[in-house]
Amino acid sequence: MEIEETADFWHSYHNVSESYYHIQLTIKYRKPLFKPAIEGLIAKVLKGLKERYSIEVYLIGFDKNHIHILCRFLPKYSGAQVVRLIKSITSQIIFKQVLAVKQWLWGGEFWNDGYYISTVSGRGDHKIIEQYIKKQGREADAKQLRLFEF
Repeated sequence: MEIEETADFWHSYHNVSESYYHIQLTIKYRKPLFKPAIEGLIAKVLKGLKERYSIEVYLIGFDKNHIHILCRFLPKYSGAQVVRLIKSITSQIIFKQVLAVKQWLWGGEFWNDGYYISTVSGRGDHKIIEQYIKKQGREADAKQLRLFEF
């Protein structure tokens, strides 16, 4: 799929998007297994996702037992699909290339089942977007646009 990038926008065949995602994944049993070799493998795999899956990784942060990823992807994928893809590909590579991991993670899984994901807008936080929406249209009609107030 051909993607044209303009600033923070991704233009695909029939859509334009600018959503970024913060994803956090934890190693199974919270084992502190992130060493330079494993970090390098994961970074290499994540950087390669853009060509095949249109998932672009901007930043990766490793702690002893978890990872933070700042990425973006086309809206044809759900967040859960992207997380599942990242977990699947990275764990396969790690188990094949770092045999010692099998001693620590005897169940054949590298990642915990859960994850954290949140959207990060290129245009601002929730309050900025709320103000932008409120100011759309005629100023006198702005109050009518409010359907619910939470």
